[in-house]
Amino acid sequence: MDMEKQVIDNYGEEFRELLESTFTYKPPMRGEIRNAIILQIDDREVIVDMGAKRDGIVPVEDLTRLNPEVRSGLRVGAEVPVYVMNPRDQDDNLIVSINMGLQQYDWEKAKKLLESEEVVEVFVKDNNKGGILVQWNRLEGFIPSSHLVSMGSSGGRDSWNELMGKTLAVKVIEVDQTRRRLIFSEREAQREWRAQQKARLLAELKEGDIVKGTVTGLRDFGAFVNLGGADGLIHVSELAWHRVDHPRDVLRVGEEIKVHVLSLDRENNRIALSRKRLLSDPWEAAATKYHEGQLVEGIVTNVVDFGAFVALDDGLEGLLHLSEMGDGTLKEPHSYVKKSDRLNLRISHLEPEKRRVGFTQRWGTDANAPMGENGVPLPTVEASPNGVTAEVDAPPAADTVDDVPPASDNFDDAPPASDEPEMETTAAVEAEAEVEVPANDNSI
Repeated sequence: MDMEKQVIDNYGEEFRELLESTFTYKPPMRGEIRNAIILQIDDREVIVDMGAKRDGIVPVEDLTRLNPEVRSGLRVGAEVPVYVMNPRDQDDNLIVSINMGLQQYDWEKAKKLLESEEVVEVFVKDNNKGGILVQWNRLEGFIPSSHLVSMGSSGGRDSWNELMGKTLAVKVIEVDQTRRRLIFSEREAQREWRAQQKARLLAELKEGDIVKGTVTGLRDFGAFVNLGGADGLIHVSELAWHRVDHPRDVLRVGEEIKVHVLSLDRENNRIALSRKRLLSDPWEAAATKYHEGQLVEGIVTNVVDFGAFVALDDGLEGLLHLSEMGDGTLKEPHSYVKKSDRLNLRISHLEPEKRRVGFTQRWGTDANAPMGENGVPLPTVEASPNGVTAEVDAPPAADTVDDVPPASDNFDDAPPASDEPEMETTAAVEAEAEVEVPANDNSI
């Protein structure tokens, strides 16, 4: 009895473990994924040990679905995941799939991507009425039309055919392995990608940098320029030295331009740009390039109740006051000039230090008009009856315009006609008549 007890004591634990392992053993179930060890590799099949009572068989049909690199990398003794396709076929074989087992890794990774919101690339395979079918690793996914951004040149569903064979940047927005449902969104990925690119640019750029970009959008308040994955804004006041009513007056979508980095707001991911900082400031050479009385040509940039603002070709901008239009008798300017009109004018006054210039049409715009020593056109002399001569349309004294906003100000805030800025110009110089008294021929 003592010997029997000793045998039971020595082997009881082993018997207990054997019994537990026998009762806890679970046979392979269809759809189950298990890790297996490769025992044998043949041209027609691969034999694996799944820890079951029978070895699993991977048929050649499954091997052909494997990526060539994966298939050539299979080695005896390597561990691979396998998917149970048929626990017992007609020949009592356990049929498993390495390809579907590897897909499990992709499903697990897809679930992590759903949580991390990381951007990945997919390969376009086909399309249907609801969107396009894509391939990601070993899984097939779908991008609904509402989440699709890329389009071919023709636009609409017909253009989806042009996406065949291309790769798209997407985000995972739904994972349902039981229904084998994997949904991607290109729209969400672009938002994420743009945010990442803008953060990268903000980290690399410095204020004062000069960079190239492409105009992507024009709005009333400015122009958006893509700097390589992220957009910066050129405010309308930074487009040119002269007043720009709308960005389309100086830029077009798709145009490539150089811009100056004005400021970087890294907290709000904003990039402020300037175009005019790369253009010559016309006021720097205004004193040597222009003089009062000079005949010039400009384009009307804005019409207000008290006159019109005119920009010369180099960007120098000034005011053609209502009293200096035509013959000086106009009541309002809108019926006389309009935006974008080109006008021949003369410079009535020039103040480079105040960045102001005034124009006039009352001195005449004839290039052959006689000029005085100071460059101001001479008054026209007309003969009058009885030997009287008069000076007609003589230029006013050196005019100045006070309280008129400079070219860089917002002219939309200029006062209406009833609140016109005071002008120091005279409406006209009254003609001084010179009377020639004929000799007295009377005789007594």
